[in-house]
Amino acid sequence: MIPLSFAQRRMWLTHQIEGGAETYNISPAFRLTGPLDRDALAAALRDVVGRHETLRTTYVTDEDDEPHQRILAAGDAPVPLPVADVTPEELPGAIDEVIAHRFDLAAEIPFRAHLFCCSPEEHVLVLVIHHIASDGVSGGPLARDLTAAYTARREGRAPQWTPLPVQYKDYALWQRELLGDVNDPGSLAAAQIDYWRAELAGVPQPLNLPLDRPRPAERSSHGEAVDVVVDPAVAAGLQKLADERGMTMAMVLQAAVGVLLGKLGGGDDVTIGGPIAGRTDEALADLVGFFVNTQVLRVDLSGDPTFADLLAQVRDKALTAYEHQDVPFETLVEQINPERSLAYQPLFQVMFAWQNFARQDFELPGLTVEFEQHLTQTALSDLFFSIAMDESGALRGDLQYATQLFDRDTAEAVVARFVRVLEQVAADPLLPVSAVEVLSVAEREWLVRGVNDTAVAVECLLYTFDAADDPLGL
Repeated sequence: MIPLSFAQRRMWLTHQIEGGAETYNISPAFRLTGPLDRDALAAALRDVVGRHETLRTTYVTDEDDEPHQRILAAGDAPVPLPVADVTPEELPGAIDEVIAHRFDLAAEIPFRAHLFCCSPEEHVLVLVIHHIASDGVSGGPLARDLTAAYTARREGRAPQWTPLPVQYKDYALWQRELLGDVNDPGSLAAAQIDYWRAELAGVPQPLNLPLDRPRPAERSSHGEAVDVVVDPAVAAGLQKLADERGMTMAMVLQAAVGVLLGKLGGGDDVTIGGPIAGRTDEALADLVGFFVNTQVLRVDLSGDPTFADLLAQVRDKALTAYEHQDVPFETLVEQINPERSLAYQPLFQVMFAWQNFARQDFELPGLTVEFEQHLTQTALSDLFFSIAMDESGALRGDLQYATQLFDRDTAEAVVARFVRVLEQVAADPLLPVSAVEVLSVAEREWLVRGVNDTAVAVECLLYTFDAADDPLGL
């Protein structure tokens, strides 16, 4: 029997606990303009599922209730492509309906496709993939293979691609051999856990955030999202910072998120969770699969460092974390054993993801392909910044927020403050953290004019703290 990878096992357990909820569906949508060959597209989707075993794998349990992979033969994995006619007004609701599918991982493959016809030469293709079978980086190989397969099928032939060097099952087996036993002091797992235990000792939980409502006893996965847009000129300044300091744009943005959270009441000790690709071998580069792991960045804002100093700190921590990325997050939580609560995630409550996979890889001959933005209705954490750079050089993405904690106005205000932080540090990286402003000019003027009533001032800032817990001292 083929075991699950550690990431898959974590996802499988979460899926069981949440009763198959759609929280972990990955659902890209693409607008296809031009004369679409529907038969070629349907055949291409079958080709892609045949090429990547993880897309035709079900997850069944043995007599001890331990899950394992059951890989279907390519011919035994059905990949229907239902087509529905919709009006522009009906399209958002139709997409919502298909991406809310609850997968039965034991009985069906974790991949579905739907095609919506808006006009004879206007279609929207929606793929629904359970996270147990894919991750963000998988979008690249999935798009390239679908392009190659559609091109071939449109010409009346099967795709002639180079065989994959490995399949996902090989990775699942190799991962267990690599890490070894956490109880073996000489194992890689034990060494990495020692690092993380020291790095995350005493992390304050939960992070103090400007909640609109008291945190419920049990967190919900329901959420919404608001857009994040950063001007190309500001993004260019941030990229210059990254290049000058030998770091990535993701590290610069993580440091800015740390400053923002400190300014929002998080204090000097802030943790940010985030995905790391987990593809540590070149043989995995072209596979569709769930390789991503979760890591924690701990940002120390004490001593009022300049943003440039904070960048150096974040760079060092991020690079060291990269060297200790193999141990699964759930194993890390078990070993560190932080304060647990059903009300919030352990170790962090805010996430950041840099989406660096290229959507432009998806090009179907004879068609114009555009990514169809469709905002999520789930929240993987209290707040989740997901950002990429677009073709114009602007930074774009969204902020997912838990609706049981935040109102939309508050989420929009958090985004506005984040953009304000980025504008200031791009213009002057030597700015001390204490000098970074999160208030707009109008908000500052209002306070300076003598708005002394605490309740009014706090409402102006969109904060609703109890007086005893007011981190701003208002």
